[in-house]
Amino acid sequence: MQFVKALVLPLDKDLSPLLAVLNAQQIMHRVIEHAGQQELWILQAQQQQVEALYQAWQAGELTQTQTYQHSSLTRPVLGQLKRAPMTTTVLILTALVALITQVGENFHTLSYFSFTDFYVQAPYLYFSSLNASLESGQWWRLISPILIHFGFLHLAMNSLWFWELGKRIEWRHGGLFLLLLTLVAGGLSNYAQYFFSGPSLFGGLSGVLYALLGYCWLYQRQVPSAFTSLPKGVVVMMLAWLVLCLTGIVTWLGFGAIANAAHVSGLIVGCLAGAVGGWRAKQQQVR
Repeated sequence: MQFVKALVLPLDKDLSPLLAVLNAQQIMHRVIEHAGQQELWILQAQQQQVEALYQAWQAGELTQTQTYQHSSLTRPVLGQLKRAPMTTTVLILTALVALITQVGENFHTLSYFSFTDFYVQAPYLYFSSLNASLESGQWWRLISPILIHFGFLHLAMNSLWFWELGKRIEWRHGGLFLLLLTLVAGGLSNYAQYFFSGPSLFGGLSGVLYALLGYCWLYQRQVPSAFTSLPKGVVVMMLAWLVLCLTGIVTWLGFGAIANAAHVSGLIVGCLAGAVGGWRAKQQQVR
């Protein structure tokens, strides 16, 4: 294991908030006194992660509350759920809708959450128009498809990714911001899918997930933050999956129809939000 010198600071500089997060994330480190200064030494492989933490600390992001929240990465799952209430609420709603709709098998209850209303006349589904749904006051349909999932694997994968991405944004910006981003990305991705595919049965959190991914990706590039930092390879893997779905191979292999328009539009929304949010945060640091 090769250690490198990451920081050189005056002796009177209090490193305790930064060291608390390093301990919480189980990052090996040591602080030594040399030539009248204190030096922070870390493993070379963790240098980029520590640099992001240091910049967050300098920007005032590692307050006592946020340090406590960030340390919850190593705490029990129940504790993490309590510290990300908005993320937890969305996941509970998703689970309830999955239960009510029998994970997409109960078409009667499913029709209450679809983008446009429909009825079943075997072997076909007959959809009403979007205008008819909205004129009858069913505005919830603009958002509700994000809660629909088809099968336990679809539900499990989307829920896990929403937890990983949603809690990072909630810890950094708060629950209301996460809710706003979820609603905007969900509404626009649902409409994009409807626009390109026409009246059809679609659903899932994946459009929102790509928005959260895009936000973390673009925000992190401008303002490195411990809260929006993603494990190496996550962005590449998610973008590779997006391209693979666009080719039609996934559908051809029998995994079902993919809501490509929702994925792409969600990613665009998230990238725009992350770029603007990162730029504003960077300008505030300069001031």
